[in-house]
Amino acid sequence: MTKTAAKDLQPGALPSGLAALVAEAGQTAKARPVERWNPPYCGEIDMRIAADGTWHYRGSAITREALVRLFASILRREPDGRHVLVTPVEFIGIKVEDAPFLAVEVAAEGEGRNRRLTFRTNVGDIVTADAEHPLRFETEASTDGLKPYVRVRGGLEALATRALALELVDLADEHEGAIGLWSGGVFFALSRDRH
Repeated sequence: MTKTAAKDLQPGALPSGLAALVAEAGQTAKARPVERWNPPYCGEIDMRIAADGTWHYRGSAITREALVRLFASILRREPDGRHVLVTPVEFIGIKVEDAPFLAVEVAAEGEGRNRRLTFRTNVGDIVTADAEHPLRFETEASTDGLKPYVRVRGGLEALATRALALELVDLADEHEGAIGLWSGGVFFALSRDRH
């Protein structure tokens, strides 16, 4: 499943876990074709997405959820790794401390190879982990804890909250000597057995 506005989904036609995610997502800003826009670069602005998912402008948190969702809808990651806000007439750089989004909830449907893990982000995106939206795992240097990420769109990822990371570990399976998660027909390894 690709990024979908919650209002476009019919909760009655969805599996119960996914329907609950959609209901909680609320209004998602209209998707914009930022990957097709190639306006001139206009420099950097003092905007930052903190590691905890909060957006800041000139040192102050942006507290209006609708505004955050609007900015999220025009966010793009450049091939060199920079994060930029893109409109048809300009693009400007911003700072992102970790991932631009947080995965705050997951619905697990099915078992083993048939499992589908569908995530809801802090900005209302709904995405199912699969070949197009892979999961990847890093180890946090300071705590040696697991940091799961899911690709939302383009090169943009959502970092799973700590509580969600624990849920994912509980769902882990073993496959060919690796511990990991199945979703969308793909096995995403957390770690390899080192015997």
